[in-house]
Amino acid sequence: MTTAALALVQPVPHFPGPNLVLFVVFFIVGTLGWLVATALGFARARAFGASTRWFALSALCMLIFHLYLVVIAWLGMTETDADKLLALGSFIILFPALGALCAVIGFVRLTDPRR
Repeated sequence: MTTAALALVQPVPHFPGPNLVLFVVFFIVGTLGWLVATALGFARARAFGASTRWFALSALCMLIFHLYLVVIAWLGMTETDADKLLALGSFIILFPALGALCAVIGFVRLTDPRR
């Protein structure tokens, strides 16, 4: 069976009303939080050094991840070709992985302020 046929057989998941509202609120708060973290990180990178820039890049990766989820959800509602949607969705873990890598580099480059 093809992926499209398997996708048609699966039932469509539905959120109960209160859970959907809670999900949307947390998603919006998370997106705005990463936007603020990105803006503050890049604004303060010059004063606090290179490690802050890496943390800002990490926040930017998470912001892109949130926007990527919106694109995947929109395509899931409008796209009829399931293979195209799954091909785009296969890269969903890319931005959190890049964000984690940037955070690790930021921690490595973080210097001890007491020295």
